[in-house]
Amino acid sequence: MIAVIAKIPVQEAKRDEALAGVKELIKGVATEEGALAYSLNINKKDPNTFVIIEKYKDKEALGVHSSTPHFKAFMEKAMTFAAGQPEITVYEEVDSI
Repeated sequence: MIAVIAKIPVQEAKRDEALAGVKELIKGVATEEGALAYSLNINKKDPNTFVIIEKYKDKEALGVHSSTPHFKAFMEKAMTFAAGQPEITVYEEVDSI
C-alpha cells in the first residue's frame, strides 16, 4: 500500500474557501477505485495548515488519483488559497491494523 501525507498552508483570509475546496476534492476521491482513505486533518494550534492523509492500493492508484479531473481542478483552486508550497511525502506502508 501507498500512504501520502500532504501539508497545505492556507491563507487565513481564504481558509473557508480552502476548506470547501478540499471537501469537494474528497467527494471526487471517494469515486476512485484504488483510493482506500482520504482524510482532512487540522491541528487546533495551527488551523491554517491542512494535513491530508491518503492511502492507496498501489502506486498505480496514486497515479490515477493525480491525473483525475477533480484533482487537477483542486490544484488550480489551491493556487488561489495556498499560503506557500505544499509539502507532500509519499510512503510505502509496511504494516497496519
